[in-house]
Amino acid sequence: ILARSRLTMQARQSEQLATIGLLGASLAHEIRNPLVSIKTFAHLLPTRFDDPEFRRRFNVLIPAEVDRIDSLTQQLLDLSNPRRHQMERISLHTVARETVDLMLTRAAEARVSMTSTYSATADFIWADASAIRQVLINLLINAFQALDQQETDRRVDLRTRHSPNGSVILEVSDNGPGIPPDQRARLFHPFVSTKTKGMGLGLAVCADILHEHKATIIVPDIERSGATFRITFPCPPPSS
Repeated sequence: ILARSRLTMQARQSEQLATIGLLGASLAHEIRNPLVSIKTFAHLLPTRFDDPEFRRRFNVLIPAEVDRIDSLTQQLLDLSNPRRHQMERISLHTVARETVDLMLTRAAEARVSMTSTYSATADFIWADASAIRQVLINLLINAFQALDQQETDRRVDLRTRHSPNGSVILEVSDNGPGIPPDQRARLFHPFVSTKTKGMGLGLAVCADILHEHKATIIVPDIERSGATFRITFPCPPPSS
């Protein structure tokens, strides 16, 4: 028993060290890219300041690269120290419509057509509106990025309905390449991503937020192209 206990402890320590190593490597890779751009522009600034095209690119790229670093650190904070949610009775449809409106400009830039279908007749859930908005934004951004390599017909659909037991279901679908079955089991773990960019924290943050809301998120097997993320909110809202 003691030998087995020591082996278990060693395995846990090895797993922790591997996770720390993965975190360090991922952070170094993700932060280095925007820092290289910022450093390059900083070195060129004294000699290229009078160039209008250089100033235009500086004004566009530098804030964007700083935002990338800020977004990464915020995701790490959300994952390591989730904030306390202000639960209240909210309309899921209202939050969804506001989020879709917020993402219309980004969708246009990504050449993505967005559609929404609100079929849930009773859409009230017990939740933190800003947290649910963050989940929807993360899922929509993931859908846009999944369509990056698709030349035409980029579509993202958001819809709601009820399950047979009365729960409220929200789905976000895209018509991109989809998610390989062997990656679905670990899709909501930190540092797991099907994309070539990003650290794979967005879905982990979504899963943590929804767990706090006693909701679930899965990638169901659906006979259509692309990927679908299905969120199920308990209904009626839990009493605690």
